[in-house]
Amino acid sequence: MSSPTSRRNSCRGTGSGSRASSECHVRRRASSCSYFSSSAQTEDFSVSLSQSMFTITLRFLLAIDLWLSKRLGMCACEESPWGSIRPLVRLVEFSGHVIPWLFGTLYTLLRGETAAEQEIMLNLALALLLDLLLVRVVKTLVRRRRPAQNRSDILSTFFVERYSFPSGHATRAAMCARFLLSQLVDTASMRVLVVGWAILVSLSRLLLARHYVTDVGFGLAMGYCQYSLVERLWVTWDCLQDILLMRLRERINRAYGGLWMADWKH
Repeated sequence: MSSPTSRRNSCRGTGSGSRASSECHVRRRASSCSYFSSSAQTEDFSVSLSQSMFTITLRFLLAIDLWLSKRLGMCACEESPWGSIRPLVRLVEFSGHVIPWLFGTLYTLLRGETAAEQEIMLNLALALLLDLLLVRVVKTLVRRRRPAQNRSDILSTFFVERYSFPSGHATRAAMCARFLLSQLVDTASMRVLVVGWAILVSLSRLLLARHYVTDVGFGLAMGYCQYSLVERLWVTWDCLQDILLMRLRERINRAYGGLWMADWKH
């Protein structure tokens, strides 16, 4: 027979043991959840002595990129430190979207009064399409996920973009800014306005936590270099008319050739 005191001690020990085990279990679940949430957001930055110096440096730079991008996401949601200006930042973001740029360029192309204006707008439209193609190719090859702080909005639900590297807004802002500076803008005040717009569009991607810092940096460099390719592939209005006339003549010759062959057979 065990005494009441020993039974109380044993019950106390069992209760404390169960509480300790449950607390340990909760701690393990919490630690595992935090580990998986961080690992789902970032790459594994663990460093071992067997890795090369290049790999260690790359992982260190990626860790800095992640930390800096997280610190800059001040408008990621309404509860963020700068969440009150989130609508304004989203408006700046929309100014760098491809849809208004394409519609505006095509409208100006169709409403152009001179051949020179139509030629510039035609090459701007081709440059925007080239930007979409190159950014899509790089994103498909790299396949980097967007930051976890990114919050989907009404616009992003219609244009779902899974990959982050590089920033299409940054490439478009840099390319369009250089295009405008070279072809249309001729005053100092307008140059400052265009450059400031490109910087604000790129910064909005970081404030809204849409991209990492390296996404935006590489996008700016890529967009700047894209304009050099646009200059090399510049399509003149006369060249376009010659190409269209040549294609039209080929189709007419094929049509008449088919009619002549049909008459000859009959």
